[in-house]
Amino acid sequence: MRAYSAAQETGRKRLVTSPTAQVREQQTEPGNPGGAWRHPVRGINHMAFPTFDPAGTIGFYRDVLGLPLVQTMQVKAWGPEYQRDFVHFFFDIGNADRLAFFYYFGQEPYRDENLPPLLDLGQHVALHVDTLEDLDGFAQRIEHAGLKIDMRVMHETVESIYVRDPNDILIEIARPLRDLTAADAVDAEVTAQALLDVLASDGEPTLDALWARKAELIASRVPA
Repeated sequence: MRAYSAAQETGRKRLVTSPTAQVREQQTEPGNPGGAWRHPVRGINHMAFPTFDPAGTIGFYRDVLGLPLVQTMQVKAWGPEYQRDFVHFFFDIGNADRLAFFYYFGQEPYRDENLPPLLDLGQHVALHVDTLEDLDGFAQRIEHAGLKIDMRVMHETVESIYVRDPNDILIEIARPLRDLTAADAVDAEVTAQALLDVLASDGEPTLDALWARKAELIASRVPA
């Protein structure tokens, strides 16, 4: 049987009984000990990647997916000695968020050929759409451009299609299958704590061990 510290026990009880929103409300704002903390983040300003194929990248995002090219920056090399002159360009992905790319003049193309397939799959960009019609529309645009959809998957809360961009970046386009609720937030906190407990214990970290720990911490809050 796994051994867990008293600190882990205390932490679990707090997380099991408090939805994420309530936990955040109870945190204090920096410089204002009596005030509730509301984080000021409002999304992603931009997420950036290097590209060695500007024509293919612009063609894929602007012409195939239909994402407007809304900004560019043309910059002389600055800072570290390895820096090069570059063009930085940005595509609108909705909600004032942008997906951006760097093209470095004179930089030789590079790709990590030793990246394991599982880790490659774990690195991807997921774009949100609202409806099945939106998702089908993107699937049609991709196929009409002669590109291959890697897979179409029904996950627990979203349905997604996956396609590789010209930089071999895996792009997911996802539509929600249901709204997230306060119960999802509680479950996320419980699961996260169960994972941390399992990783900090002496036993082998496995999904089965996580589920067992999650069951324990849920049961610990059920009235006798």
